This record gives sequence, C-alpha cells and structure tokens, in this order.
Amino acid sequence: MSGRKFFVGGNWKMNGNKDEIKKIVDGLNSATLNDNTDIVVSPPACYLEYTKGLLSPKISTAGQNCYKAAKGAFTGDLSPQMLIDVGADWVIIGHSERRNVFGEGDELIAEKTAFALESAVGVIACIGEKLEEREAGKTEEVVFQQTKAIAAKVTNWDKVVLAYEPVWAIGTGKTATPQQAQDVHAQLRKWLRENVSESVANSLRIIYGGSVTGGNCKELAQSPDIDGFLVGGASLKPEFVEIINARG
Repeated sequence: MSGRKFFVGGNWKMNGNKDEIKKIVDGLNSATLNDNTDIVVSPPACYLEYTKGLLSPKISTAGQNCYKAAKGAFTGDLSPQMLIDVGADWVIIGHSERRNVFGEGDELIAEKTAFALESAVGVIACIGEKLEEREAGKTEEVVFQQTKAIAAKVTNWDKVVLAYEPVWAIGTGKTATPQQAQDVHAQLRKWLRENVSESVANSLRIIYGGSVTGGNCKELAQSPDIDGFLVGGASLKPEFVEIINARG
C-alpha cells in the first residue's frame, strides 16, 4: 500500500434535520469503524455545531463551502474562521454543485482554497469533468486545468485532500469503473509529480466521489491511487459504515 491514510468524507449536502442527524450519528457512534481511516462528515452549516456535539471524537466535521475572507459584507456566506469556531476541521471547496449550479469558477475556488488553508482549515478540494467533456475526450484537460488553478495558489499541501468527482457520476447512479477512476487518479498523480513535486505527488490523498456505495466501495478501494471517498447520498444511510471500512 501507499502509506497514505485512507480518508472517507460524507457530504450530506442540503439534507437532514436534527432528528435525522441524531439517527445518522447514533449509527456511526455505535458502529465499529476502521481506526486507520480518517472520517469526516459534512452537515449543512446550521447543523455543524449540533452534529459535532453528538459525534464520537474519532469523526471530524467539515463545512460544505466557505468564502475567501474572514468576515465582511458577504450575505449568506461563511468564513473559515466561523467553521473553526463551531468545531469544524475541514471544508469542502469546489464541489461540482458549487461549480455548475452556483457558477463558481476555477480562480475563485483556488482563492477560497488558499484562504481556508491559511486559516488552518483542511480543504477537500473537488475537481471533475462533465459528461460531455468526458465524451469529447477532455477528461484530463479539464481536471488538469482545475488542479492547476488550485496548485497556483497552494504552497503547503499537508492539509489538502483532492477529490476527483466525475460530474456525470454524481447522483446519477452511474459510477466510473474502478479502472476508469484509477486511470484518472494515476494521471493526476503524474501531473502533480511533473508540476508540483515528487513528495506532494506521493503524499497527497486523492479520493473518489461519484455514486460510491456499499456495493462498489471495496473494489474501488483496492486501486493503488484511490485513497478514499467523498460520499454523497450513501453517507446518509447505514451503508456509510461499509464505505468507511472499505479498506479492511
């Protein structure tokens, strides 16, 4: 194995209320979870502190997004400092829904990533291509461009996890085959080796997101360049435990 610690994040997106969150957390707290896996859940921002208060200390929390300033006239947004204040250790930045539903571009995502890292929040930085881009043979071009923007702003990669999420496989029930996912992860690692450094290429965790389930997680977890998962819908269900424990 690579020596990179397995990392599994659960992105709850805009789902859950206090009763539902308590049930999910009770299930996680009572489960046997692999000690060799970093586990993070990302509830809606208004439930971050509530969720943190219920969770076992072995599970961290993440914001689903944040802005590139500590405070100010940014109605409806959050700063990394606010996330820290309610106990979050991580933030998801550049999720495909932020890119494609809310129109966030590569440059903004890179700036937000850099500011979160400067503010001592770990970043789960998301990249990935749309179906028409994959069908046009542009997968590598798109993910390299997205990664390049982030790399231009990041000086220390120690608290970064890179999440490859093919947009065509999110919430669609379609999943990249383990080989398709592994191929992109390997190409990303090669890009990092050539454009950032050998040490970052070897140490950076590249996780996969795109309809990961209890049924496909074990096979995906065997791929040498897949270092974990960012899980959407399945992270709200009991099978999330199987995904956390995918690498035995």
